[in-house]
Amino acid sequence: MSIKSIAAKIFARKIYNQTLSWANKPIETQLEVFKSLIENAKETEFGKDHNFASIKTFEDFQKNVPIRDYEDLKNYIEKVKAGEENILWKGKPLYFAKTSGTTSGAKYIPLTKESMPTHVNAARNAILHYINETGNADFVDGKMIFLQGSPILTEKHGIKFGRLSGIVAHFVPKYLQKNRMPSWETNCIDDWETKVNTIVGETINENMSVISGIPSWVQMYFERLQEKSGGKKISEIFKNFNLFIYGGVNYEPYRAKFEQMIGKKVDSIELFPASEGFFAYQDSQKEKGMLLLLNSGIFYEFIKADEFFTENPKRYTIGEVELGVNYALIVSTNAGLWGYNIGDTIQFTSLAPYRVIVSGRIKHYISAFGEHVIANEVENAMREATAGTNIVINEFTVAPQITPANGLPYHEWLIEFEKEPENIEIFAEAIDDSMRKQNIYYDDLITGNVLRKVVISKVSKNGFQEYMKSQGKLGGQNKIPRLSNDRKIADNLK
Repeated sequence: MSIKSIAAKIFARKIYNQTLSWANKPIETQLEVFKSLIENAKETEFGKDHNFASIKTFEDFQKNVPIRDYEDLKNYIEKVKAGEENILWKGKPLYFAKTSGTTSGAKYIPLTKESMPTHVNAARNAILHYINETGNADFVDGKMIFLQGSPILTEKHGIKFGRLSGIVAHFVPKYLQKNRMPSWETNCIDDWETKVNTIVGETINENMSVISGIPSWVQMYFERLQEKSGGKKISEIFKNFNLFIYGGVNYEPYRAKFEQMIGKKVDSIELFPASEGFFAYQDSQKEKGMLLLLNSGIFYEFIKADEFFTENPKRYTIGEVELGVNYALIVSTNAGLWGYNIGDTIQFTSLAPYRVIVSGRIKHYISAFGEHVIANEVENAMREATAGTNIVINEFTVAPQITPANGLPYHEWLIEFEKEPENIEIFAEAIDDSMRKQNIYYDDLITGNVLRKVVISKVSKNGFQEYMKSQGKLGGQNKIPRLSNDRKIADNLK
């Protein structure tokens, strides 16, 4: 055992104990965060506009600060981008993370000196929790790769602009820099396909022990590695690879494909990062869900997803949530977001401590006929339908077909198979059965002959990658929506 791995275990125990200190008093922790946020922002323009000086309770806050999305906050954001100070948070932010908006083009999310450390420390702490629980620390002596966006930043009015993953690349601790891959020069390559091919060349002969990234893009990296190595399993190329870290999408639809490509099972750690904040990470290999970070300068509110689009839906705080309920996640942060709908929906898997899973997007659903199918349901259906079979899925998405040429409307599952089912009809039936068990509204529509059962359409090899490339969204933090309420994606897949 190396000195570095021994030190990692000692540090891991320290971080674990620090986590317990706030996780064991969640309501008090969130109250402290809430008070600190209000106090620090009461002299900002937003704070004055919303009477922060008079806010003493959660109820006061909810009366003064409505739920808003990016468009509702955009006027304030534009002032900050223009270099004005004390608008959403004291002073000016250090960075703006540029993200791809679905309704308003590019979005610019502020990152401040107070919020930035959480983005860095949370990923580190996830790894340390893994070390503390499992005792596995040998991987710290190997090479680690983080598939991410370019770290090249621009600057305007003293604020730097870039992709979140590229910004975070500037904060890699010194003790990891010798282990980190790819090289800085390769990380700066903007074209994703060129970048992946270059990364393959740099890493194929290295002692890779940790690989991290969005599963769909890591899959592309693995495929290129196999092409270059003559079809070897990833575990043959990287004999000490034993930890996969991911975020952005549910890993389960990719797990069978990954295990086939890797050639063995490897441990995994799930993260819940976003430009708006680093919200949660998997703190245990034994428990379902990710630990919600209640002490990280973020005050959380939750709105039941089935009430979200009603007038004045109830806003719940951490002490009021229930297990298994689908909530829209609302945040107020020390980066200057207030009552902000991040667009994700979550469910609690544990209340002691508070652990969550990401169940989908509040705007990503199918409800063409009132069924309100969500991402978590279609992913569960795919997992159940493939369990115990040899079927391997590369990628999939779901969309309604409202006006078919013949017969009743249906939900179309567009699937890129690595290994197809022997009988596509039986496979479709298994998916449909699972959907009907999970969603009573969908079941009613099938029973009432409003919809016919699931229809599966095969997508050609690399069809999803080609679609993302055509949209200028290949690689980085971009990902295919698991489902849509229209056919903008479905009609462009081949």
